[in-house]
Amino acid sequence: MINLEHVQKDFGLHTAVTDLNLSLKPGSVMGLIGQNGAGKTTTFRMILNFIQPTKGKITWDGQPITTARRQKIGFLPEERGLYQKQSIEDQIVYMAALHGMARADAQAELKKWMSRLDVVGQPKDKVQSLSKGNAQKIQMIAAMIFKPNFIILDEPFSGLDPVNTSLMMNEILRFRDQGASIIFSSHDMNNVTKISDHLTMLKKGKTVLQGGTQEIRERFGRTRLYVEAPGFSAAQLAAVPGVTSVEEQGAGLELILANEEVGHEIFNIVTANGYIPAFSQQPPTLDEIFRQEVAN
Repeated sequence: MINLEHVQKDFGLHTAVTDLNLSLKPGSVMGLIGQNGAGKTTTFRMILNFIQPTKGKITWDGQPITTARRQKIGFLPEERGLYQKQSIEDQIVYMAALHGMARADAQAELKKWMSRLDVVGQPKDKVQSLSKGNAQKIQMIAAMIFKPNFIILDEPFSGLDPVNTSLMMNEILRFRDQGASIIFSSHDMNNVTKISDHLTMLKKGKTVLQGGTQEIRERFGRTRLYVEAPGFSAAQLAAVPGVTSVEEQGAGLELILANEEVGHEIFNIVTANGYIPAFSQQPPTLDEIFRQEVAN
């Protein structure tokens, strides 16, 4: 269990993180979200013991995260740090050795990882020959090849296309299913929604949202409604009290409601003559919640 209790970090007169409380259990993924400068990377650096909190306590299974324990953490920094003129294999073997992994084991695992992540290249290729996306995969391999049970990933999907993002997500979920504790940051709320069991949102260093991903969405009410109702126009549904907006969406209409109870009225209206192809009432997306909280 990773625990942060009343953690604060000051840089002179500037407070980067304020009274942060966070718990991360084995076998779970936490998304740490917020705008640039919200305190995410500072939080990671405190957990890793790179910098010390001004106040509060950070523990792993009840113990401080010492330099020795830090070697058991897989860390993918936002600032990528591969040696361009070294081969992939030499670099991975070296980094794995820093975490206690034998050379032969690292070489064998590297081949498996490169296959799973569909890396275009060979272990003997130099890093400088890789595309940005493939280099990012290698950096992730370096962070996870030694099979850590606590993993910190700072913007792991930055710049990746959807296919490669999915490959990396699969590895994160594979480690989660094997019992690892994982915390990561991302500005893409769709990615956060897909793999996060829990969320913590920071705004100017303060916690503004925390809890289960779906639980947080439900707090905002089921105010998003998609309906396919032949015979009903956008104008007709927009005239219903409590409907704040209506937009065409594919074969149907997407409505934003003032409150979720309005959905009952819409349902009664569109089903008055019987069957309709689609009616789905959902809470706002995480992206919408993020934008709303940032704006407040």
